[in-house]
Amino acid sequence: MKTAQLLDLLDTRLSDLDQRIAPLAGHDSITPRFDRQRFRTTGRRMQDFLDEIHANAAQLRACATANETEQVAWLAQTVALQIEALQREAASWQLRTHDSAHTGLGKLHKKLLEHQEFERRLIEMKRERELRVAEVETLVEQQLLHREIDALEGRLARCRDATQNLERALTRLRR
Repeated sequence: MKTAQLLDLLDTRLSDLDQRIAPLAGHDSITPRFDRQRFRTTGRRMQDFLDEIHANAAQLRACATANETEQVAWLAQTVALQIEALQREAASWQLRTHDSAHTGLGKLHKKLLEHQEFERRLIEMKRERELRVAEVETLVEQQLLHREIDALEGRLARCRDATQNLERALTRLRR
């Protein structure tokens, strides 16, 4: 493929990335998104990383017209890896709803996600105990498992109450 075609393909990928990142571009995060080897920017917004990719692509285009082959090879690899990293970040964005610069909402989201995970694990533990009740043969083991199931039901009820309280608090803060 010729250099001009490759640069046009890069422009197409960058415009696709721009569209994909647009809804997330201004969002700040608490934790660093990437390591220093991938991006040099110290910003915490998705737009900061997108800007760095565009700057590297412009530098790549200038080096390509100047026939600086070593610099072109290094920049092409850097831009490709940066695009890939930002695409992965955009795809996993929904998993990081607690990672917000708005710490009040962020902390509540994080707690809500934790409680939902606790609930899922408690339900799984309860199902496992219920299946074991049918398999055990002695009355003592069955009684022990029934006590465990009752305890898990209590923990599950408390967990669901806490989850509902967190959801109500989030709803109030969003208004």
